[in-house]
Amino acid sequence: MLPVRRRIRHGGRNLLRETRRPVVSTSTTETRGSDFARLAQRVSDAGLLDRRPVYYAVRISLAALAYLGGWAVFAWVGDSWLQLLVAAAMAVVFTQLGFVAHDLGHRQVFRTRRPSDVAGLLIGNLGVGLGWGWWTHKHNRHHANPNHEDHDPDVSPAVIVWSEDQVARSHGLPRFIAKYQAYWFFPLLTLEAWHLHIASFKALLKPSAKRRGPELALLLTHFVLYFGLVFTVLPWDKALVFLLVHQGLFGIYLGVSFAPNHKGMPVLTKEDKLDFLRKQVLTSRNVRGNPFTDVALGQLNYQIEHHLFPNMPAPNLRRAQPIVQRYCAEIGVDYLQTGLVESYGQALRHLHEVGAALR
Repeated sequence: MLPVRRRIRHGGRNLLRETRRPVVSTSTTETRGSDFARLAQRVSDAGLLDRRPVYYAVRISLAALAYLGGWAVFAWVGDSWLQLLVAAAMAVVFTQLGFVAHDLGHRQVFRTRRPSDVAGLLIGNLGVGLGWGWWTHKHNRHHANPNHEDHDPDVSPAVIVWSEDQVARSHGLPRFIAKYQAYWFFPLLTLEAWHLHIASFKALLKPSAKRRGPELALLLTHFVLYFGLVFTVLPWDKALVFLLVHQGLFGIYLGVSFAPNHKGMPVLTKEDKLDFLRKQVLTSRNVRGNPFTDVALGQLNYQIEHHLFPNMPAPNLRRAQPIVQRYCAEIGVDYLQTGLVESYGQALRHLHEVGAALR
Protein backbone atom coordinates (compact mmCIF):
# COMPACT_ATOMS: atom_id res chain seq x y z
CA MET A 1 0.00 0.00 0.00
CA LEU A 2 1.30 3.43 -0.92
CA PRO A 3 -0.13 6.78 0.16
CA VAL A 4 -1.68 9.01 -2.44
CA ARG A 5 0.57 12.02 -2.87
CA ARG A 6 0.21 15.43 -4.34
CA ARG A 7 2.87 16.65 -6.73
CA ILE A 8 5.00 19.65 -5.83
CA ARG A 9 7.58 21.43 -7.92
CA HIS A 10 10.98 21.10 -6.31
CA GLY A 11 14.29 22.07 -7.87
CA GLY A 12 13.03 21.83 -11.45
CA ARG A 13 11.43 18.38 -11.08
CA ASN A 14 8.45 16.79 -9.42
CA LEU A 15 8.85 15.36 -5.97
CA LEU A 16 6.17 13.72 -3.85
CA ARG A 17 4.60 15.02 -0.69
CA GLU A 18 2.40 12.68 1.25
CA THR A 19 -1.26 12.84 2.06
CA ARG A 20 -2.96 10.11 4.02
CA ARG A 21 -5.31 8.11 1.72
CA PRO A 22 -3.64 4.77 0.80
CA VAL A 23 -3.89 3.15 -2.61
CA VAL A 24 -2.65 -0.14 -4.05
CA SER A 25 0.81 -0.03 -5.61
CA THR A 26 0.93 -0.56 -9.37
CA SER A 27 3.71 -3.18 -9.12
CA THR A 28 3.65 -6.42 -7.16
CA THR A 29 5.97 -7.16 -4.28
CA GLU A 30 7.40 -10.12 -6.20
CA THR A 31 8.25 -8.01 -9.24
CA ARG A 32 9.68 -5.13 -7.24
CA GLY A 33 11.65 -7.45 -4.96
CA SER A 34 13.61 -8.80 -7.92
CA ASP A 35 14.57 -5.35 -9.24
CA PHE A 36 17.48 -4.92 -6.85
CA ALA A 37 18.75 -8.45 -7.50
CA ARG A 38 19.06 -7.72 -11.23
CA LEU A 39 20.86 -4.44 -10.55
CA ALA A 40 23.20 -6.09 -8.03
CA GLN A 41 24.14 -8.70 -10.62
CA ARG A 42 25.10 -6.00 -13.13
CA VAL A 43 27.18 -4.16 -10.56
CA SER A 44 28.87 -7.36 -9.39
CA ASP A 45 29.64 -8.40 -12.98
CA ALA A 46 31.39 -5.04 -13.45
CA GLY A 47 33.67 -5.84 -10.49
CA LEU A 48 32.54 -2.79 -8.55
CA LEU A 49 32.14 -4.61 -5.24
CA ASP A 50 35.80 -5.67 -5.21
CA ARG A 51 38.01 -4.16 -2.49
CA ARG A 52 40.51 -1.39 -3.35
CA PRO A 53 43.40 -1.95 -0.91
CA VAL A 54 45.95 0.23 -2.72
CA TYR A 55 43.53 3.15 -2.92
CA TYR A 56 42.73 3.01 0.79
CA ALA A 57 46.38 2.51 1.76
CA VAL A 58 47.26 5.72 -0.07
CA ARG A 59 44.22 7.63 1.16
CA ILE A 60 44.68 6.70 4.82
CA SER A 61 48.43 7.42 4.64
CA LEU A 62 47.82 10.88 3.17
CA ALA A 63 45.16 11.65 5.78
CA ALA A 64 47.46 10.53 8.61
CA LEU A 65 50.33 12.64 7.26
CA ALA A 66 48.04 15.66 6.98
CA TYR A 67 46.84 15.12 10.55
CA LEU A 68 50.31 14.80 12.08
CA GLY A 69 51.68 17.55 9.84
CA GLY A 70 48.87 19.89 10.81
CA TRP A 71 49.59 19.54 14.51
CA ALA A 72 53.32 19.96 13.82
CA VAL A 73 52.57 23.25 12.04
CA PHE A 74 50.37 24.25 14.97
CA ALA A 75 53.26 23.74 17.40
CA TRP A 76 55.67 25.58 15.05
CA VAL A 77 53.44 28.64 14.51
CA GLY A 78 53.02 29.09 18.26
CA ASP A 79 51.43 32.15 19.84
CA SER A 80 49.98 33.84 16.77
CA TRP A 81 46.60 34.67 15.29
CA LEU A 82 47.83 32.82 12.19
CA GLN A 83 46.66 29.78 14.11
CA LEU A 84 43.18 30.51 12.81
CA LEU A 85 44.41 29.38 9.38
CA VAL A 86 45.70 26.21 11.00
CA ALA A 87 42.29 25.77 12.66
CA ALA A 88 40.58 25.99 9.28
CA ALA A 89 43.02 23.51 7.71
CA MET A 90 42.60 21.07 10.59
CA ALA A 91 38.81 21.25 10.22
CA VAL A 92 39.28 19.94 6.68
CA VAL A 93 41.66 17.22 7.88
CA PHE A 94 39.28 16.13 10.67
CA THR A 95 36.40 15.86 8.20
CA GLN A 96 38.45 13.86 5.71
CA LEU A 97 39.37 11.47 8.53
CA GLY A 98 35.67 11.30 9.34
CA PHE A 99 35.01 10.17 5.76
CA VAL A 100 37.57 7.38 6.18
CA ALA A 101 35.93 6.32 9.45
CA HIS A 102 32.60 6.26 7.61
CA ASP A 103 34.01 3.90 4.96
CA LEU A 104 35.45 1.68 7.68
CA GLY A 105 32.03 1.48 9.33
CA HIS A 106 30.57 0.14 6.09
CA ARG A 107 33.33 -2.48 5.72
CA GLN A 108 34.51 -0.84 2.50
CA VAL A 109 38.18 -1.04 3.46
CA PHE A 110 38.58 -4.47 5.11
CA ARG A 111 36.47 -7.56 4.60
CA THR A 112 36.46 -8.59 8.26
CA ARG A 113 35.15 -6.84 11.33
CA ARG A 114 38.23 -6.77 13.57
CA PRO A 115 40.60 -4.63 11.45
CA SER A 116 37.69 -2.34 10.57
CA ASP A 117 36.87 -1.86 14.26
CA VAL A 118 40.49 -1.24 15.27
CA ALA A 119 41.09 1.31 12.52
CA GLY A 120 37.70 2.93 13.12
CA LEU A 121 38.37 3.37 16.85
CA LEU A 122 41.83 4.83 16.24
CA ILE A 123 40.60 7.29 13.63
CA GLY A 124 37.20 8.10 15.13
CA ASN A 125 37.66 8.07 18.90
CA LEU A 126 41.37 8.86 19.19
CA GLY A 127 41.85 10.91 16.04
CA VAL A 128 38.84 13.21 15.82
CA GLY A 129 36.98 12.66 19.10
CA LEU A 130 33.83 10.99 17.80
CA GLY A 131 32.47 7.75 19.24
CA TRP A 132 32.96 5.48 16.25
CA GLY A 133 30.90 2.58 17.58
CA TRP A 134 27.94 4.79 18.54
CA TRP A 135 28.02 6.73 15.27
CA THR A 136 28.32 3.58 13.15
CA HIS A 137 25.30 2.03 14.87
CA LYS A 138 23.28 5.22 14.37
CA HIS A 139 24.38 5.51 10.75
CA ASN A 140 23.44 1.91 9.99
CA ARG A 141 19.95 2.60 11.34
CA HIS A 142 19.77 5.52 8.92
CA HIS A 143 20.77 3.26 6.02
CA ALA A 144 18.13 0.70 6.93
CA ASN A 145 15.32 3.30 6.80
CA PRO A 146 16.50 6.54 5.17
CA ASN A 147 14.32 9.60 5.73
CA HIS A 148 11.78 7.58 7.72
CA GLU A 149 10.13 9.62 10.46
CA ASP A 150 9.93 6.74 12.89
CA HIS A 151 13.17 4.87 12.23
CA ASP A 152 15.85 7.18 10.82
CA PRO A 153 17.73 8.98 13.64
CA ASP A 154 18.91 11.60 11.14
CA VAL A 155 15.38 12.97 10.73
CA SER A 156 14.37 12.84 14.38
CA PRO A 157 13.07 16.28 15.43
CA ALA A 158 15.88 17.27 17.81
CA VAL A 159 16.25 20.94 16.81
CA ILE A 160 15.43 20.95 13.09
CA VAL A 161 12.09 19.42 12.05
CA TRP A 162 11.81 17.64 8.73
CA SER A 163 8.09 17.21 8.01
CA GLU A 164 4.80 19.00 8.59
CA ASP A 165 3.71 16.25 10.98
CA GLN A 166 6.82 16.85 13.06
CA VAL A 167 6.06 20.59 13.10
CA ALA A 168 2.54 19.87 14.38
CA ARG A 169 3.97 17.74 17.21
CA SER A 170 6.87 20.06 18.03
CA HIS A 171 7.18 22.25 21.09
CA GLY A 172 9.84 24.28 22.85
CA LEU A 173 13.08 25.00 20.98
CA PRO A 174 12.32 22.92 17.86
CA ARG A 175 9.03 24.76 17.40
CA PHE A 176 10.74 28.13 17.86
CA ILE A 177 13.48 27.24 15.36
CA ALA A 178 11.10 25.63 12.85
CA LYS A 179 9.41 28.91 11.97
CA TYR A 180 12.50 30.15 10.12
CA GLN A 181 14.66 27.04 10.24
CA ALA A 182 15.97 27.45 6.69
CA TYR A 183 17.78 30.59 7.92
CA TRP A 184 19.00 28.82 11.07
CA PHE A 185 20.34 25.75 9.28
CA PHE A 186 23.89 26.83 8.42
CA PRO A 187 24.50 28.78 11.66
CA LEU A 188 23.39 25.71 13.63
CA LEU A 189 25.99 23.61 11.81
CA THR A 190 28.70 25.47 13.75
CA LEU A 191 27.50 23.48 16.77
CA GLU A 192 27.32 20.12 14.99
CA ALA A 193 30.81 18.92 15.93
CA TRP A 194 30.24 19.78 19.60
CA HIS A 195 26.91 17.96 19.43
CA LEU A 196 28.61 14.82 18.08
CA HIS A 197 31.32 14.96 20.75
CA ILE A 198 28.76 15.24 23.55
CA ALA A 199 26.50 12.58 22.04
CA SER A 200 29.49 10.24 21.84
CA PHE A 201 30.19 10.62 25.56
CA LYS A 202 26.52 10.24 26.46
CA ALA A 203 26.28 7.02 24.46
CA LEU A 204 29.42 5.58 26.04
CA LEU A 205 28.28 6.38 29.56
CA LYS A 206 25.35 4.00 29.15
CA PRO A 207 26.03 0.58 30.72
CA SER A 208 24.74 -1.12 27.56
CA ALA A 209 27.40 0.47 25.32
CA LYS A 210 29.58 -2.03 23.46
CA ARG A 211 33.36 -1.77 23.95
CA ARG A 212 32.55 0.84 26.56
CA GLY A 213 35.95 0.79 28.27
CA PRO A 214 38.24 0.99 25.23
CA GLU A 215 36.08 3.50 23.40
CA LEU A 216 35.77 5.78 26.40
CA ALA A 217 39.51 5.55 27.12
CA LEU A 218 40.37 6.52 23.53
CA LEU A 219 37.83 9.35 23.53
CA LEU A 220 39.15 10.77 26.81
CA THR A 221 42.73 10.46 25.54
CA HIS A 222 41.81 12.46 22.46
CA PHE A 223 40.40 15.37 24.44
CA VAL A 224 43.18 15.37 27.04
CA LEU A 225 45.76 15.64 24.24
CA TYR A 226 43.65 18.04 22.17
CA PHE A 227 42.89 20.56 24.91
CA GLY A 228 46.31 20.06 26.48
CA LEU A 229 48.12 20.92 23.25
CA VAL A 230 45.90 23.89 22.38
CA PHE A 231 46.11 25.50 25.84
CA THR A 232 49.83 24.75 26.17
CA VAL A 233 50.80 26.40 22.89
CA LEU A 234 48.30 29.28 22.98
CA PRO A 235 47.22 31.75 25.67
CA TRP A 236 43.65 31.24 26.81
CA ASP A 237 42.08 33.91 24.55
CA LYS A 238 43.68 32.60 21.35
CA ALA A 239 43.04 29.02 22.48
CA LEU A 240 39.32 29.64 22.89
CA VAL A 241 39.09 31.32 19.48
CA PHE A 242 41.05 28.45 17.93
CA LEU A 243 38.61 25.94 19.42
CA LEU A 244 35.59 27.89 18.21
CA VAL A 245 36.96 28.22 14.67
CA HIS A 246 38.25 24.66 14.42
CA GLN A 247 35.17 22.92 15.82
CA GLY A 248 32.77 25.36 14.12
CA LEU A 249 34.27 24.79 10.67
CA PHE A 250 34.52 21.06 11.36
CA GLY A 251 30.78 21.01 12.04
CA ILE A 252 29.96 23.11 8.99
CA TYR A 253 32.07 20.91 6.71
CA LEU A 254 30.41 17.77 8.04
CA GLY A 255 26.98 19.32 7.66
CA VAL A 256 27.41 20.61 4.12
CA SER A 257 28.84 17.22 3.11
CA PHE A 258 25.84 15.23 4.38
CA ALA A 259 23.00 17.74 3.83
CA PRO A 260 22.80 17.29 0.02
CA ASN A 261 22.24 13.55 0.40
CA HIS A 262 18.68 13.37 1.78
CA LYS A 263 17.50 16.77 3.01
CA GLY A 264 14.54 17.93 0.96
CA MET A 265 13.80 14.44 -0.34
CA PRO A 266 10.51 12.66 0.50
CA VAL A 267 10.08 11.84 4.19
CA LEU A 268 8.57 8.38 4.70
CA THR A 269 6.13 7.18 7.35
CA LYS A 270 4.76 3.82 8.42
CA GLU A 271 2.18 4.07 5.63
CA ASP A 272 4.89 3.91 2.96
CA LYS A 273 5.57 0.32 1.86
CA LEU A 274 8.57 0.40 -0.47
CA ASP A 275 10.96 -2.31 -1.56
CA PHE A 276 14.68 -1.90 -0.83
CA LEU A 277 15.63 -0.34 -4.16
CA ARG A 278 12.88 2.26 -4.21
CA LYS A 279 13.30 3.09 -0.52
CA GLN A 280 16.95 3.91 -1.09
CA VAL A 281 16.69 5.66 -4.47
CA LEU A 282 13.59 7.79 -3.87
CA THR A 283 14.90 9.24 -0.59
CA SER A 284 18.44 9.98 -1.84
CA ARG A 285 19.94 12.68 -4.02
CA ASN A 286 23.15 12.57 -6.04
CA VAL A 287 25.39 15.59 -6.56
CA ARG A 288 27.12 15.70 -9.95
CA GLY A 289 30.71 14.72 -9.49
CA ASN A 290 34.08 15.97 -10.66
CA PRO A 291 37.49 15.29 -9.11
CA PHE A 292 37.23 18.25 -6.71
CA THR A 293 33.64 17.49 -5.63
CA ASP A 294 34.42 13.81 -5.17
CA VAL A 295 37.34 14.55 -2.84
CA ALA A 296 35.59 17.38 -0.99
CA LEU A 297 32.49 15.28 -0.26
CA GLY A 298 34.30 12.02 0.41
CA GLN A 299 32.59 10.60 -2.72
CA LEU A 300 29.32 10.59 -0.80
CA ASN A 301 27.93 12.77 -3.59
CA TYR A 302 27.10 9.39 -5.21
CA GLN A 303 24.59 8.89 -2.45
CA ILE A 304 22.13 6.74 -4.37
CA GLU A 305 24.82 4.22 -5.28
CA HIS A 306 26.19 4.33 -1.74
CA HIS A 307 22.79 3.56 -0.25
CA LEU A 308 22.15 0.72 -2.64
CA PHE A 309 25.61 -0.77 -2.08
CA PRO A 310 26.93 0.57 1.25
CA ASN A 311 29.93 -1.78 1.27
CA MET A 312 31.06 -0.70 -2.20
CA PRO A 313 34.50 0.98 -1.97
CA ALA A 314 34.16 4.72 -2.40
CA PRO A 315 36.24 5.03 -5.60
CA ASN A 316 33.92 2.56 -7.35
CA LEU A 317 30.79 4.64 -6.75
CA ARG A 318 31.57 6.97 -9.64
CA ARG A 319 31.79 3.99 -12.03
CA ALA A 320 28.57 2.51 -10.65
CA GLN A 321 26.60 5.73 -11.13
CA PRO A 322 25.76 5.41 -14.87
CA ILE A 323 24.85 1.72 -14.41
CA VAL A 324 22.40 2.56 -11.64
CA GLN A 325 20.96 5.59 -13.42
CA ARG A 326 20.30 3.63 -16.62
CA TYR A 327 18.71 0.79 -14.67
CA CYS A 328 16.40 3.14 -12.79
CA ALA A 329 15.31 4.62 -16.11
CA GLU A 330 14.58 1.10 -17.42
CA ILE A 331 12.27 0.22 -14.50
CA GLY A 332 10.70 3.68 -14.18
CA VAL A 333 12.16 4.78 -10.84
CA ASP A 334 12.88 8.50 -10.39
CA TYR A 335 16.60 9.18 -10.03
CA LEU A 336 17.58 12.64 -8.84
CA GLN A 337 20.98 14.11 -9.65
CA THR A 338 21.69 17.81 -9.33
CA GLY A 339 24.46 20.34 -8.84
CA LEU A 340 25.94 21.04 -5.42
CA VAL A 341 24.51 24.54 -5.02
CA GLU A 342 21.08 23.45 -6.22
CA SER A 343 21.11 20.56 -3.72
CA TYR A 344 21.42 23.10 -0.90
CA GLY A 345 18.64 25.16 -2.46
CA GLN A 346 16.32 22.16 -2.53
CA ALA A 347 17.11 21.29 1.08
CA LEU A 348 16.58 24.86 2.32
CA ARG A 349 13.35 25.30 0.36
CA HIS A 350 12.04 22.11 1.92
CA LEU A 351 12.91 23.31 5.44
CA HIS A 352 11.20 26.62 4.73
CA GLU A 353 8.05 24.95 3.39
CA VAL A 354 7.88 22.62 6.38
CA GLY A 355 7.79 25.58 8.76
CA ALA A 356 5.22 27.52 6.73
CA ALA A 357 2.32 26.64 9.05
CA LEU A 358 4.05 28.48 11.90
CA ARG A 359 4.43 31.62 9.84
